[in-house]
Amino acid sequence: MRRRMILAATVMMSVFILFACGSGVTEVKSYAAVDFGKLKGMPGFSDQLLEMHFALYKGYVKNTNLLAEQLAKMAAQGQSGTPAFAELKRRFGWEWNGMRLHELYFGNLGGKEPLQKESKLRQKLAENFGSYEAWAADFQATGAMRGIGWVVLYEDPKSGRLLNVWINEHDVGHLAGGNPLLVMDVFEHAYLPDYGLKRGDYIRAFMDNVDWAAVEKRLSK
Repeated sequence: MRRRMILAATVMMSVFILFACGSGVTEVKSYAAVDFGKLKGMPGFSDQLLEMHFALYKGYVKNTNLLAEQLAKMAAQGQSGTPAFAELKRRFGWEWNGMRLHELYFGNLGGKEPLQKESKLRQKLAENFGSYEAWAADFQATGAMRGIGWVVLYEDPKSGRLLNVWINEHDVGHLAGGNPLLVMDVFEHAYLPDYGLKRGDYIRAFMDNVDWAAVEKRLSK
């Protein structure tokens, strides 16, 4: 909490500095929020929960753009060696990963068909975990661990190995060079409005709605 308060104060101070000094930097290209409205009506997820989650995602997009602009301005003004610049640079990873993880999460939802037995992805899951069922049990057990964060099925492009990984926060725990195939949000905002403390019920609803075609397209060619 104290660290986040310090970060917020640092952001506000940097904004004051930037507006006071002006800017001579070219415009930074912005990220645009993706519309995931097609997920409304998805079984196991109320529209109210989805709308709240979409709004939270758009906040990450907004803050990613804001930080990118602020960092560019500070660099142009020779402030890249300041503590304020360092804190904003660290914060950028949190906001950017929050944006991208949510895009991957929403992007692998909305499916209506189970993973086909003859699919390349199912075969790779069986090769790495012994069976699809063993992989699913491990993925869901990872999601049920105490704490808030993410669960990501990663592909190691170098070895082809698949791994279920716990991401403690947006910017902590990622596998360097790993290719995220399936992403599940287990921060409390993803399930509390619909499921309360019954995270297991949310995880089962998530698994029932995975868009396996979208997940398989993420596999390395």
